[in-house]
Amino acid sequence: MTQRPFLVLWTLAVAATVAAFVVHLALRGRTVDLGYRLGRARAEQARLREVKRVLSLEAASYETPQRVEMVARTLLGMTPPPPERVIPLRALPKPSGAPSSGERE
Repeated sequence: MTQRPFLVLWTLAVAATVAAFVVHLALRGRTVDLGYRLGRARAEQARLREVKRVLSLEAASYETPQRVEMVARTLLGMTPPPPERVIPLRALPKPSGAPSSGERE
């Protein structure tokens, strides 16, 4: 009869050990899965940073005067105006009471 409590305790200990091992394996599998997902997310982040860099360079190239002139001439069919269409602007007189560029308030 003294064997029965030992057998019950031994069975519970084995069951607890197996349960702990199964939980450990599940957590380890989850950790590996999260590692792979993190790697994919970092690769996507690097790809998106490169795309952003390329697009910002492309956007900057669209703002150059040469690019604007090329688009105006080719796509829009614009040409420089003839001299008789150019109206020169003269400097506007400053209103009285306004501080000049050298004065401070």
